[in-house]
Amino acid sequence: MSTVRVRFAPSPTGSLHIGGARTALFNWLFARHHGGAFVLRIDDTDTERSTDISYREILAAMRWLGLDWDEGPEKGGPYGPYLQSQRQEFYRQAAARLLNEGKAYLCYCTVEELAARRKIAQAEGRPPMYDRRCRYLTPEDRTRLEKEGRQPVIRLAVPDQGTTTVKDIVRGDVSFDNDTIDDFIIVKSNGMPTYNFATVVDDHLMQISHIIRAEEHLSNTPKQILVYQALGYELPAFAHVPMILAPDRSKLSKRHGATSVEEYRDEGYLPEAIINYLALLGWSPEGDEEIIPLEEMINSFSLERVSKNAAIYDTKKLTWINGHYLREGDLDRITRLAVPFLQAKGLLPDPLPEKDYDHVRAIIAAVRDRVKTLGEVADAASYFFTDVTTYEEKGVRKHFSKPGAAALLDEAREELAALPQFTAAAAEEAYRTLAERKGISTGQLFHPTRLAVTGRTMGPGLFEILELLGKETVLERLSRASRWIRENLA
Repeated sequence: MSTVRVRFAPSPTGSLHIGGARTALFNWLFARHHGGAFVLRIDDTDTERSTDISYREILAAMRWLGLDWDEGPEKGGPYGPYLQSQRQEFYRQAAARLLNEGKAYLCYCTVEELAARRKIAQAEGRPPMYDRRCRYLTPEDRTRLEKEGRQPVIRLAVPDQGTTTVKDIVRGDVSFDNDTIDDFIIVKSNGMPTYNFATVVDDHLMQISHIIRAEEHLSNTPKQILVYQALGYELPAFAHVPMILAPDRSKLSKRHGATSVEEYRDEGYLPEAIINYLALLGWSPEGDEEIIPLEEMINSFSLERVSKNAAIYDTKKLTWINGHYLREGDLDRITRLAVPFLQAKGLLPDPLPEKDYDHVRAIIAAVRDRVKTLGEVADAASYFFTDVTTYEEKGVRKHFSKPGAAALLDEAREELAALPQFTAAAAEEAYRTLAERKGISTGQLFHPTRLAVTGRTMGPGLFEILELLGKETVLERLSRASRWIRENLA
């Protein structure tokens, strides 16, 4: 196959996990780098666990990340349909062919019989593999078993000698002895194909050239190769990318924090930050840069630079990268994204009046350098929208508890009240003049003022805050802080 065609084939049994998103990204980057096609296929043959909600969530997460697909649900394409539940006829035809050619057979063993045999094999120290007894049934045997009402499965007749070798772009050649591989089921008793069968039929019919997927699928690959060979299909190239582990090298799970794309979205992470971070999980660009523009990723991505070693998931690094994109991103876009988080906290009306947009935008510009997620914006900006009723304890001890603190705030208020134009520059000049006149450092004036008007000791530039709050609000908060000091610290 000269044209690169790759696919991402999630099962709609839950949200798009961060590991699945990394697999989708690697496929997408590979396709875009080679000018090929990125196919989205939904593997929904697990009828008991697949849900329409999960299906919709996966599509929404893919769109949110910007991983647009060339063929698949909602787009169509020449090799559809792109939901496995709608492709049953393809699997029936392939299974019938294998049965007719003697490469697969009907197995009538019940679940209870198989469990009993496994138990005996384990007790005798033998591998608990299927004993292949149905592989050699006579027509009379099959007729008798069918009369008993048994619903057969279809098993692949696996060679009992030789090896099956996976030629993997990331891991090199990995060989499996055929005598360790069961005559595995390819079609269940309800007529539904198993994963290892359906995925081969679909990948062949959709002309997939490269199978790029997570390392945990490596053990499935020899079975799939045996299906390819039994059906006479050309093998694609395989690349199994490293697992993503938690910092303690255990399997990534809920106890390590958010694990799905939608959870990160709802916490206020940007899609470009997640894409940037996921690209670095198992893939090494040629340079040492950690902030990589998407076009650069596309231009430099190669499977040869994907590591064999497990990637360690570091939420702190993701959050740092997210902070970079918050600071450097287009301000109007960041504002639009931040507004729903402010509305969710009751800080802004929904919808936001158009006349208030510029003011909100200026506030976002002031605070975004000090936050790492959109979720933190609401807390960082809350004092712009609600009254300050409490003060940080450490700030009170350091700035409000000093003798004369209340009087100093009163003097500062008088200076600001006298300003004809209430701008950041005018307020700063007034404060520096007052500090010089009183023979004190500017910090002795700046710090208690910040605490008085924000309730905090840290934040954007003080005079930027004062201008954004407006004269009336600043004067009122200085008066309130002065009263609070006299009533509580006298």
